[in-house]
Amino acid sequence: RIHCMQHWYNLSDGAMEDALYEIASMRLFARLSLDSALPDRTTIMNFRHLLEQHQLARQLFKTINRWLAEAGVMMTQGTLVDATIIEAPSSTKNKEQQR
Repeated sequence: RIHCMQHWYNLSDGAMEDALYEIASMRLFARLSLDSALPDRTTIMNFRHLLEQHQLARQLFKTINRWLAEAGVMMTQGTLVDATIIEAPSSTKNKEQQR
């Protein structure tokens, strides 16, 4: 599941590790909890390399894509965007170039 999310969201090993700590929905999808140890970037990298070494990644995604298609779901790569709302002064300036 982690490898799939890493591929779908185009995340590096380090970014995937960070996402598991920061994004609850990713932990939920991966069936992980902050109550137990999360895989670090090295573990994520080693698993990815293991899949690549044995040419299993392509087969894995082919199977997953078939399951998703049968369920009427299409998965494409996405982008994660931090949409944190912060307070900031208005950027509109008056004639004196003051806020």
